Amino acid sequence: MCSEFPYEFIIQGESMKFNPGEHLEEFNRLYREMDRIYHELAVNAGMSDSAFFILYAIVEMGNGYLQKDIAERYSISRQTVNSSVQNLKAKGYVEMEPGNGRDRHIYLTPAGQQVAERNIYPVMKMEKDAFQEMSEQESRELLKLTRKYVRIFQDKTEHMR
Repeated sequence: MCSEFPYEFIIQGESMKFNPGEHLEEFNRLYREMDRIYHELAVNAGMSDSAFFILYAIVEMGNGYLQKDIAERYSISRQTVNSSVQNLKAKGYVEMEPGNGRDRHIYLTPAGQQVAERNIYPVMKMEKDAFQEMSEQESRELLKLTRKYVRIFQDKTEHMR
């Protein structure tokens, strides 16, 4: 347990210690738990994590997007996207059509659509249901604070990139 930076404050007459290190540990644990959940969903679907997210991206974004669009939107490296798309293509789940220059548009095949209906659509519904169990205020606050944390953390890591 990280005990750096404790702050003491009073809530209704009681002294409470705020320890950002403990909160960060919990945040990181929750992040890893979400990652584990998606990993298990991918494994249960018989796919790698990246293949699962590529299919997810195609369903969410729609057919015809470019690999670079998926890489940018989902913060996945272009190499990972390309490798996963090639594996999905070899399984007959996606096909590619030429675009400008080296760009290639990605489309689900009928087999890919079936895989998405079995494995991706149910996950999207569960995500939506989980989000809807929170109040509108809670979901807005979650997004607002997560965006803020990501922006601040990104700014602080800028010198390392």
